[in-house]
Amino acid sequence: MFIRPLYAAAVAAVLLCPTVFAAEACPQHYLEGQAPRILNEKLARATRPLCYNVFGVMHSGVTRTPLWSAEHLTPRRIAAAEDMSRDNAFHAESRLPKAQRAELADYARSGFDRGHMAPSGNMPDETSQYQSFTLANMVPQDADNNRHVWAGIESAVRKMVKKEGDLYVITGPAFLGSDLRKVGNVLVPSHLYKVVYSPRQGAGGAWFVANEADARPQTMTIAQLESRIGIDLIPSLTARQKAVMLKLPKPGKRKG
Repeated sequence: MFIRPLYAAAVAAVLLCPTVFAAEACPQHYLEGQAPRILNEKLARATRPLCYNVFGVMHSGVTRTPLWSAEHLTPRRIAAAEDMSRDNAFHAESRLPKAQRAELADYARSGFDRGHMAPSGNMPDETSQYQSFTLANMVPQDADNNRHVWAGIESAVRKMVKKEGDLYVITGPAFLGSDLRKVGNVLVPSHLYKVVYSPRQGAGGAWFVANEADARPQTMTIAQLESRIGIDLIPSLTARQKAVMLKLPKPGKRKG
């Protein structure tokens, strides 16, 4: 007779603490199965975890973008992705409420690219390739930034995977400052970040770049990035571990 009340309580707990559900739903994408924890209360509103074959997303119904996309990259997966052709099947995420999701019309004639957080270039099969084109995995990104600066960072990560053996990667937008704008109903991030953690070296690091043309990426520790964006990105690491800097390669800028 207690099953139904207990079930209701469990559902309520999930709704009140979506980051907990994210860790339970697709732990394979996160170091030690622990998804990031949102520390900034403003970011925590209307969040919803979404799981895909090879990446996980925490979506914000306020910004109508991911707060992060998470991947566990291996050399085998990167090798398989090299044989895939780009899908370009951009689509709205049907699992999200219409009042909280991005639509193709939001980006139309905006001048911004639909910038992948989990890159299509990391997708090892047709299903994953299609999934990466959900707008729940996109942010409005400066076109030059996306195609040159950011593409160079993505390429650098793939090269690191082949060297390190595997990497846990978390990619997302940052919404800093009071002068933020929208394209349609979607909030445009001020910055973008990509965190990589190497189990082999027991260390991580991050690139942080303004969402503008010709931006120069900064490198920083996981701890430094967390203090800027209000998210505990890798909860399984200690404060001391987050302060250790993994040497990151200088990303080349892709030419158009």
